[in-house]
Amino acid sequence: MPHKSAAFPLALAYAALIVYASLYPFADWRDQGIAPWAYLSAPWPKYWTGFDFGVNVAGYVPFGFLCALSVLRTGSSPSVWRGLLRATVAGAAIAFAMETLQSYLPARIPSNVDLGLNTAGTVLGAVLAAALERLGAVAHWGRARSQWFVEDARGGLVLLALWPFALLFPAAVTFGLGQVFERLEATISEWLLDTPFIDWLPVRQFELEPLVPAVELLCVMLGALVPCLLGYLVARTVVQRAVLLPLILLAGMAASALSAAMSYGPEHAWAWLELPVQIGLAAAVFAGVLLLFAPRRLCGALLLMGLVLQLSLLNQAPESAYFAQTLATWEQGRFIRFHGLAQWLGWCWPFAVLVYVLAALSRRRRPASPAS
Repeated sequence: MPHKSAAFPLALAYAALIVYASLYPFADWRDQGIAPWAYLSAPWPKYWTGFDFGVNVAGYVPFGFLCALSVLRTGSSPSVWRGLLRATVAGAAIAFAMETLQSYLPARIPSNVDLGLNTAGTVLGAVLAAALERLGAVAHWGRARSQWFVEDARGGLVLLALWPFALLFPAAVTFGLGQVFERLEATISEWLLDTPFIDWLPVRQFELEPLVPAVELLCVMLGALVPCLLGYLVARTVVQRAVLLPLILLAGMAASALSAAMSYGPEHAWAWLELPVQIGLAAAVFAGVLLLFAPRRLCGALLLMGLVLQLSLLNQAPESAYFAQTLATWEQGRFIRFHGLAQWLGWCWPFAVLVYVLAALSRRRRPASPAS
């Protein structure tokens, strides 16, 4: 019987990461006057490093793993060889497409060696998934997931898995994802500049003011509590909720520390953990414990209200005073290929959660479980 697996949507999300890493910054496209696949017959590159080889292989291992796993978990009669073949073809196809498109980017050099290493990484990931299938680990995970999570938990699990990655891009407020108003306003103004429609754009009569500590505390609490409530929506029992609560919060704290370390240096990894953040985290833990026994639909309703309130507060505040400097560090430094996807994740994650939870609550209510 086919299973609803989170592997396929995660594979799609990872494919988006590959596209961003391969083609960013998506600018200055030009035709060199040669076939875009001419790199296939190019000689061995004169300059290469072991790091380049390792990155090209390792970067595609998760994609191969997720592709093979999605075949093994969703097929009506899963075949290890079918999973290996489909994953390899998918990895080789996306690697070929990326290298070919790089022929039109002045900042990129397409390489047949990279294509081969990317394909090899896909094969390694697919073989790892097949090995775990043979050892019974995939089936064991399927049973564990059925015991831990509700039947339609796939979307929620994908969003939970993406949350730490969304936190990697620097935010004005800790756990403050979805702060898009100022950027959206500036972008629309640029689009409408020198057009008759610029007069249609409402003129803001006030300057955005930084959040006072009490409001920042509230935003931190809501930002930490929202993914916990999302976990409560997909967990089957109270015990499993109690396990998810600290795991989710620790993942968010680790991602925030990593973001600070990448932005300001390892010595500042915990600089974001100021008093309002500490109190906000403590309040999120307290609220999470109080809601352990809450019905699933109540958790969903509270999640929606909390997320809407947080988005409203965040988008009435300006971006961090150090945001421009931090953005320059990401865009001009070693994170140039990564910052675009992390930024979009940070912008879009809360709105994706809103859509998912609204869809989940709109479904016809099913027989209640202990946590319902």
